[in-house]
Amino acid sequence: MTNKENTLLKECALHEPCSYIPGNSQTIHYKVIQECTKAQCEALILRGWRRFGSMYFRPVCSECTACESLKIDVENYVFSKSERRILRKNSHLRTFIRPPSMSGEHLDLFYRYHSYKHRTRNWDAPKIDPKNYQASFVNGHGDFGYEVLYFEGEKLIAVDLIDILGEGISSLYCYYDPHAKHLSLGKFTLLEQISLAKRLGLKWLYLGYYVQGCQSLEYKATYNPLKILQGRPEEDESAQWNDL
Repeated sequence: MTNKENTLLKECALHEPCSYIPGNSQTIHYKVIQECTKAQCEALILRGWRRFGSMYFRPVCSECTACESLKIDVENYVFSKSERRILRKNSHLRTFIRPPSMSGEHLDLFYRYHSYKHRTRNWDAPKIDPKNYQASFVNGHGDFGYEVLYFEGEKLIAVDLIDILGEGISSLYCYYDPHAKHLSLGKFTLLEQISLAKRLGLKWLYLGYYVQGCQSLEYKATYNPLKILQGRPEEDESAQWNDL
């Protein structure tokens, strides 16, 4: 990676309760990088890191390897009949791709989505915090971070945050209107990411972490063909991805 001395502001490891497995603790390696380049970002994502704003992180738990990085083989991905139905069902939605932003509409939708997940999945109670939203989803996007906005008529119903990198798309975070269950927006936005990667001639869709037994993450294993990252390669080591 280039210009590491100029871009690395902070690097540390924190020990905290596990986000995915109740009762476990986790050790997370964090980097805060200012003005990260597309090449730097892709090198980290390729090695199992994730990005929220200017912060990059990955689990480095010494006694647990449950968090496994997955990526979809976009070139060989074939949409199933049910997936094609979902794409057709949402063909009326208007879509805009632009650099990440924040508005009252964003924050209202974010709150309603997390309130729904709090009731149905026992997620932490939602908090409306514009400063935190800015730090997590708007900052650090460089020339590679985007939000995909989905509108039904004039109503914003989904926000999908992605990084478009040299060889693939990194799926960061998606939230949507919980009252539009009939549109299967979670599946639809991911299928749209695959479609976008195909149109751009990209090879991969990086899904982030899969954890067996974690209901919020297990769905990722259903999007075949998939590759899984081997181990936790350092920045000066090659990253090996094998078929899942």
